[in-house]
Amino acid sequence: MDHLVEFFEDLGDEFDFPGYDVTYAVRGTECLSKYRDRMRFLTLSSPDAQSGVLTLKLGDKGTYVINKQPPNKQIWLSSPISGPKRYDYLTESRQWLNTRDGEPLQALLNRELTSLLQQDIDVRPVI
Repeated sequence: MDHLVEFFEDLGDEFDFPGYDVTYAVRGTECLSKYRDRMRFLTLSSPDAQSGVLTLKLGDKGTYVINKQPPNKQIWLSSPISGPKRYDYLTESRQWLNTRDGEPLQALLNRELTSLLQQDIDVRPVI
């Protein structure tokens, strides 16, 4: 994925795409794709990902919605436990971080899904 980012950054040096952030576009899509794949692997319902939106329906336990917000260069989360949250991508740490409370998206999902499902959940992609 890093090669893809570098390719588009180099392309951006040659051409002007006003308002387009290559790193955000690639990392945002990568984030949703990895979480979708990991949740499928963990057999957490059947996560649906379309057009920059990942929906995880957990029946009576609630629904998670994770979506890209290109104008803000953020990932937004709607959680049945913690409500709405916004995440910015930090290149240095390579993670999506809630700048208000300092908690990474992955940590929040692990904590909340573990609590809801009463089993250890780690949404970190297996590489």
